[in-house]
Amino acid sequence: MKIALFTETYLPHINGVATHVKILKDGLEQLGHQVLIVTADINTHRHYLKDNILHCPAVEMKRLYGYGLSSPVNIRRLKIIEDFGPDVIHIHTEFSIGLFGVSAARILKVPLIYTLHTMYDEYIYYVAPRPFVKVTKQFSHRYIKFFAEHAACITGPSKKCEEYLKSANVAGNKEVFVIPNPVELDSFSPEQVSEGSKKAFRERYNLPGDITLACFVGRLGREKSVDVLLRNWADAIRPEDHLHLIVIGDGPVKAELEEMSHKLGVEGMVTFTGKVDHNALPPYLASCDVYVTASLSDTNSISMKEGMAAGLPVLQLYDELNADQVQDGVNGFVFHNAGDFADRLRMIRDMPHKERDKLHQSVMESVSKYSAANLAKNLLNVYEKAVADYCEPVPVYARLNIK
Repeated sequence: MKIALFTETYLPHINGVATHVKILKDGLEQLGHQVLIVTADINTHRHYLKDNILHCPAVEMKRLYGYGLSSPVNIRRLKIIEDFGPDVIHIHTEFSIGLFGVSAARILKVPLIYTLHTMYDEYIYYVAPRPFVKVTKQFSHRYIKFFAEHAACITGPSKKCEEYLKSANVAGNKEVFVIPNPVELDSFSPEQVSEGSKKAFRERYNLPGDITLACFVGRLGREKSVDVLLRNWADAIRPEDHLHLIVIGDGPVKAELEEMSHKLGVEGMVTFTGKVDHNALPPYLASCDVYVTASLSDTNSISMKEGMAAGLPVLQLYDELNADQVQDGVNGFVFHNAGDFADRLRMIRDMPHKERDKLHQSVMESVSKYSAANLAKNLLNVYEKAVADYCEPVPVYARLNIK
């Protein structure tokens, strides 16, 4: 099968969607399928194809994490995709490249697959002043509905996506296939990280060898709720607890969070690393003891799964729609408030070595099914259904009864 994957961002730009698409590409190719990546590229002024990646000229949008926006209409781009001859087009974005994907699927008469990765209601504040949030949210729902209506099949990485699409009256009567995010299991296996690398990590950030490390990894935006972690730390953790929070990543609110840690008086128990290259991340995770998150915007977070692949139990703020991600005592624990948060951290800190090793093994086993091959197999089932059920769109003039 020939599959064209459309994404606004791709390597070397690192985020959840780019990582998801890269792992999907690897899995599909491992199974013998041909894949074309179509992506926006702010570093080129012309369309070019290299290593099965179609780079499309784009303008940088600094307010949106530096993402690029490309023209949603381009004949040269369409010709390259037509020459590839996709059996399906799978869009992973709602922006310019996604719009182009909808048009390309109609023109080339192939089924469109749409994956919703992002809970956009949580990101409205990036583009709309507070008085306009409600009307912007309504527009957002109508906009997403456009993609859902044109898609032969819709997927999402968690039940949260499915519920969002239904509650916003976006999916209509269409089934939403919940296909969890993948993780690069081998890359993040703790067996791949030497004791020397872990020691060097702790020395770099002046972290004692006997301190218990909790980490969060991600782009630092308000929707990630790192401020909740800091407040919990201030409310319930003390220096004598020998617990330390390390926040790995960069983003628009990093300076604000650093200032907050100072005002809360926890700066001595919190370290902000700033941006860390994705390929340099394994030693960071392998050096920590637990992954913590209070984000309610994530949909089956890849960063969280990378932590789990490294053997880190997850301490997650309770979220009804993501409740199946963390099973108490199997791959982590759920907390409801600052007291719960601190109690769980102390419990992990005080676990006997054998019990902690057993938990780490259980955590890794819980994510072992989220490989590139399994993601590809799950989506191939969707692709095959879309192809089998595909009906060529009725032309506009026919719908209007124009002869």
